Amino acid sequence: MSSGGLLSFHHAILEDIHDPSTSQLVLLARGLGLRKVVCTLMQIYDQPANLVLVVNASSEEEAAIGEELGIMGCRKPGLRAVDYEMGKKDRQDLYKNGGLISVTSRILVVDMLQSDLPTKLVTGLLILHAEKVTALSLEAFIVRLYREKNNTGFLKAFSDQPEHITSGLSPLRSIMKELQLYTVLIYPRFHEAVKESLERKRADVVELYQPMTESMKEIHGALVQCMSTTLAELKRSNTMLDLDDLSVENAYFRSFDAIVRRQLDPVWHKVGPRTKQLVNDLATLRRLLTYLLNYDPLAFHAYLETIIASNAQSASGNPRQNHSPWLLTNAAHIIFETAKKRCYVLRESPENVSSAPEDVVEISDDENAWEALEEAQGIVHRARDTTGTRKNATESNSRPAWLPKNLEPVLEELPKWHLLAETVKEIEEEIMRQESLSTTISGNNIVLVMTSSAQTSSLLGEYLASMDPDAPSGRRGRRMLENKLRLHLFWKARLSARSNEGRSRSTNTGQDPRDVDELNPALRKKDRDRAERGATRRRVRGGAPATINVPTQGQDSAPRLPREEESVIAEFLGSQANTSGDAELALALSLEASLPPDDAEFEPFYGLLAPAQTVVVRAYTDDGDDRLLAELRPRFIVMYEPNQDFIRRIEVYKALNPGYAVRVYFMVYQMTTEEHKYLASLRKEKDAFERLIKERGTMLLPIHENNRVASDVGEAIIKTISSRVAGGRIELSTEESRVIVDMREFRSTLPSLLHASKMCIVPATLTVGDYILTPDICVERKSIPDLVSSFNNGRLYTQCELMSAHYKQPILLIEFEEQKSFSLEVVQDIKSYVKPTGKYPPRKTGGDNSVKESPQGPSIQQKLVLLTLAFPRVRILWSSSPYATADIFKDLKAKTREPDYATAVAVGADSDPAAGQGVHKPAEELLNTLPGITAKNSGYVTGRVRSVRELCELSLEQVQDILGNEPGKACWEFLHWGEAISKPSAPA
Repeated sequence: MSSGGLLSFHHAILEDIHDPSTSQLVLLARGLGLRKVVCTLMQIYDQPANLVLVVNASSEEEAAIGEELGIMGCRKPGLRAVDYEMGKKDRQDLYKNGGLISVTSRILVVDMLQSDLPTKLVTGLLILHAEKVTALSLEAFIVRLYREKNNTGFLKAFSDQPEHITSGLSPLRSIMKELQLYTVLIYPRFHEAVKESLERKRADVVELYQPMTESMKEIHGALVQCMSTTLAELKRSNTMLDLDDLSVENAYFRSFDAIVRRQLDPVWHKVGPRTKQLVNDLATLRRLLTYLLNYDPLAFHAYLETIIASNAQSASGNPRQNHSPWLLTNAAHIIFETAKKRCYVLRESPENVSSAPEDVVEISDDENAWEALEEAQGIVHRARDTTGTRKNATESNSRPAWLPKNLEPVLEELPKWHLLAETVKEIEEEIMRQESLSTTISGNNIVLVMTSSAQTSSLLGEYLASMDPDAPSGRRGRRMLENKLRLHLFWKARLSARSNEGRSRSTNTGQDPRDVDELNPALRKKDRDRAERGATRRRVRGGAPATINVPTQGQDSAPRLPREEESVIAEFLGSQANTSGDAELALALSLEASLPPDDAEFEPFYGLLAPAQTVVVRAYTDDGDDRLLAELRPRFIVMYEPNQDFIRRIEVYKALNPGYAVRVYFMVYQMTTEEHKYLASLRKEKDAFERLIKERGTMLLPIHENNRVASDVGEAIIKTISSRVAGGRIELSTEESRVIVDMREFRSTLPSLLHASKMCIVPATLTVGDYILTPDICVERKSIPDLVSSFNNGRLYTQCELMSAHYKQPILLIEFEEQKSFSLEVVQDIKSYVKPTGKYPPRKTGGDNSVKESPQGPSIQQKLVLLTLAFPRVRILWSSSPYATADIFKDLKAKTREPDYATAVAVGADSDPAAGQGVHKPAEELLNTLPGITAKNSGYVTGRVRSVRELCELSLEQVQDILGNEPGKACWEFLHWGEAISKPSAPA
């Protein structure tokens, strides 16, 4: 039973959660229509009198939800999104008008703290991706602020990722505690209501188990062996850690990398480079297992060569010291050799070319003329039999003229390509049979092919559009693979030439070669044009079906590994250059010839098509696939790769349309990681739901406070005890503990923890510091990556200078991450740590403002020592986590006065009366246009110099002393640019 695009279990969920007086957490299995449930609930509250906020939705989800609501009739005004481009006044007006609003977590927190949002008038909150909510997340902060002023509004949280709610002790209870919820609704696939709705009408499913080729089996087995060896070596190198979850089955999933890093993060600074290399190798091997089944053989072989190149030398061009251990195994040799044999085979002697037998009849001059003409036009030679008669290319081994003589192409096709072609042919015959019988069937005859990635979709679209339907199995995509081989050889030739050029240049100049391989602009333009011509193409009966190609999202980097075969290929292609001498243009024209015409035959290729003539190739996404099925209404669906989410979407699609005769072709490689990964994902989701159901049955409901008055009266009321007032009289202060926080700091988790520690958070745009604890204490917080970048660009020097000038107790807080190593040695893993210039912030020596330079670059410890010498009043605090930082702030604020908002905002800003006295407004505007001078440091600059002329007369060292190393250099070079040009050149 369906009503309005909803099934019976959808109605059951909405009946449980639509009551505005209740709040729940909904856990639904993926693919069962969670977005449809959320949009229907939003449609219920789509009234100007209601203010419903959607939190934690990505920009793509906002667009999809808005489109879905528009289809459902919520168009005036529908869902409105609040982003960073919307001003404060516009947001206030938007909140007052009510309706459905999607807002980012950071903006919502600031608006709640500044009272720009009428929290008491909010009807309810809808929080998506509840599995990501933790004590450190902004969503938990939002819920606390929401419940402080609004106890009547509802809160609904949704999630379809049960596997993510499994880590830690009582993970479900932790989420409900942070969201202040008491009820959880769990709907797995095996729920009784879900089974009754989906199993009443089932689609016709054809399971196709395709075995791999022998070469693919060898590579697959070798990759699994390398992965097992790498895992065993990782466990052996870290016997002190609990690594029982590290198994080959778990290594098939992307989450495996996060599991490994979570186990090793606390001791990451202690593990050696070998262990770090093993962790990276596991991710590489997992990608190779996927690419083996999805990439064409040439792309897979090229990716393997990039791995060899990356292990041959480091990013700086020096020989690499720590190689991947799996590359030194016999299994790796099998992988690389077999992958190459899938593409082509090189003969030992290029001159040893097969010739015609001695009994061949003499060839006529006409035949020679035809052959010369074909060779000039780049057409392949047709072979002759022993009688001198020409044979078709499909009857003998044809050889393109651009192919080197010592190279024999193999070009092994993926087995699923042939299986897909046969499936499409079978579907086409079924459509023709039904048309001949004049059978009336609901639904469209569109063939929908679903893949795992956009790159696979693009490859399949190219194969279906160019395949030869009359060719035997394994040779239908020969034309496509030959074009890819030609481009591959052309790239190798360019690679060899550039490698030789780089070695020659490095020999003459002593520099390291830097090879930057680029395709010809014409080639890139043709690739873009092919991707943009994404309209449906006409399918010719008996020929290759047309496709809707999906643009590829990313391209692999080109390998940079010189080989002997590259020199041979380069020499051969150089001899085959045409009279124009432009091989790149010739290749671009040859690729252009394979594309359909642009103008003359546009209509035959790009005209409107009947559904029976259309094949649509798409990649799996998210709940947007439900809309795809509803709009296309296909009767034939080909799942090129297994995906449990899409299987359920098909079940929902069939249950909503019981009259459609839907047929599903389910393709999977037999006895491969693809099959194992699919079965493991089903098992993991089932186990996750069972654990959550068990935890719900034994869980103690969390107790939430209705207000922020703590049970300890002394903590809430006795704020300040001063013995200096009235001869030692104890003074009680009821003023709430307050911290002024810079707007940019709300990207971190610290403001949320400070609020949870019973502190009042006041957001402000601060010029000096990140946190103002008292009128005298200013704190600049730095995470480890931010600390490294601040040292490199000199920003930290300027920040410490400003804090020292305006506050009595400036503090530099260095904060580490939770569950990670509390050591500065992790800085070695940050690539931005070492700068080519080797400069670090200047250090004052007596009255001299000279800047010291180190050709090798100082360590982070040395930079901190220099910073303390330059600013002796700056105190450095070390915090192991944001939790420790909250405790430190609480201790620093004990028995002190509260900061003033207006004073903190005015410090260092243009409105500061103590900064830049006597400087006119035009001079300030001119000053702000100079490089290195920003609104944050302009007030400090006007306090150090009296005029722009005085700034121009300062030396480089003096300007750097005011602005910092890099900003000072940029400002000084800008001011003296014309002077440097007018100087006469020094005599030789």
